[in-house]
Amino acid sequence: MGQSLSKLYVHLTFGTKGRYPFIKHSVEVRLHEYIAGTLKKYDSPAIIINSVSDHIHILFCLSKNYALAKVIEELKKGSSKWMKEIDDEYSKFSWQIGYGAFSVSSSKVEIVKNYISNQKQHHQSKSYQEEVEEFLKEYSVIEYDPTYFWKE
Repeated sequence: MGQSLSKLYVHLTFGTKGRYPFIKHSVEVRLHEYIAGTLKKYDSPAIIINSVSDHIHILFCLSKNYALAKVIEELKKGSSKWMKEIDDEYSKFSWQIGYGAFSVSSSKVEIVKNYISNQKQHHQSKSYQEEVEEFLKEYSVIEYDPTYFWKE
């Protein structure tokens, strides 16, 4: 019998619809726990999750049994539904349609963990759009069209 082995680290980021500041301090820990549970369900354990009011960053190890798009679809769908159910103030909560997912070398996992853990300090001087555009340059993503990426 053959064996399939895989170790794929993914840095995932996506925003709230319209970059509305839905993710309040009072809910972020529970949101992160919910997302970590969803990732675990898809055999894709979270390494670190952090957010600011209008977007989230997740570093996780992608399962060899599920496609990235499927994991992200279930993660966003489930967490959006969960947010809407926890309190009336989140009844209009929604994630943006797109996302950014970037591969992370095993030798860079600690650097990315540090980066994600410092999101609140980082965003005192840089917007989410500036951050994403830096990632796109770093990862040589040529398909980027801001008209569509930031569109709701």
